[in-house]
Amino acid sequence: MSVEVEGAIAKRIRSGFVNTIAVALGGAGRRVVDLVLPPRCAACGGAVTAPGLCGPCWARVDFVAPPFCQTLGTPFPYDSGEPLVSPAAISDPPDYDRARTVARYDGPARALVHALKFKDRLEMADVMAMQMIRAGAELIGDCDVVVPVPLHRRRLFSRRFNQSALLAEPIARRTGRDYAPTAITRVKGTRRQIGLSASERRRNVSGAFKVMREDRPLVEGRRVLIVDDVMTTGATVDACARVCRRAGAARVDVLTFARVVALI
Repeated sequence: MSVEVEGAIAKRIRSGFVNTIAVALGGAGRRVVDLVLPPRCAACGGAVTAPGLCGPCWARVDFVAPPFCQTLGTPFPYDSGEPLVSPAAISDPPDYDRARTVARYDGPARALVHALKFKDRLEMADVMAMQMIRAGAELIGDCDVVVPVPLHRRRLFSRRFNQSALLAEPIARRTGRDYAPTAITRVKGTRRQIGLSASERRRNVSGAFKVMREDRPLVEGRRVLIVDDVMTTGATVDACARVCRRAGAARVDVLTFARVVALI
C-alpha cells in the first residue's frame, strides 16, 4: 500500500467519532489509536512520532517573533531597538489591550488549524496549545482567567466541539490559571466569517456576544485572556473583549494560534 493511500485511510478513520473517543479517553485512548494508525503530519501527511507536524514542516512555519506591535502583535519589518505601537493600532485601537499569536496563518500553521477545526484531528489541540503558551507567556503571566471564544449552540451541535475551548483548557490547566468556558455566551448565530470584508465581519458579530449577569463574577475586576484559533481582522475577538469590558474586566488580552498578516 502506498504512503499516500495509507495516509488517506488513516486520516479518514481518525476522523469523527473514533478520534473524538480517543481524545475523550485521554492518553490511553490516543496511544491505542496511534498503535493501530500511526500519526501523520497535518501538513504533508508524512509519518511523525507524535501528533502535529514533521520536522521539515515545523521548519516552514512562519512564527511571529519580535519585533512586533505591542498592541496588535503584528510583526514589524525591522527592529528599531525599542517597543513600538503600529500606526494601525494608533489609528483604530482595538477593544483589547494586547494580542499575541504563534504564527502567520499560512502554510503548515494553516494546515494545523484546519486539521483541528475541519478534520476532527482533536489531538492537535495540545500541540497548538503548547506553542501558544510559549508565544503568549507574557499575557498568560498577567492574566487571572482564560476564556475561549464561544460557538453558538447550533454551531456547537453540528461541529460537536469548540476548537477555541480545546485550546484554552490546556493553556489554563498547564499554567495554573482559572478556566471559564462559559464567561462569554454567543447569543446570536452568525454567518461564517470566511469571505467577508473587515466591515462585514464587524457587522456580522455585532451583538453576537454577551456576558450573562450570572457570569459577571468570572470577569468582573479580573484580567481576562481571550483564546481563539485564528485572528483574521480581529472583529470576533474585539467583540468578545468589548463585552468583557462592559462586564467590568480589569484588562483584556487576546492569544491566538495563528493570525492573518499582510506581507510587508
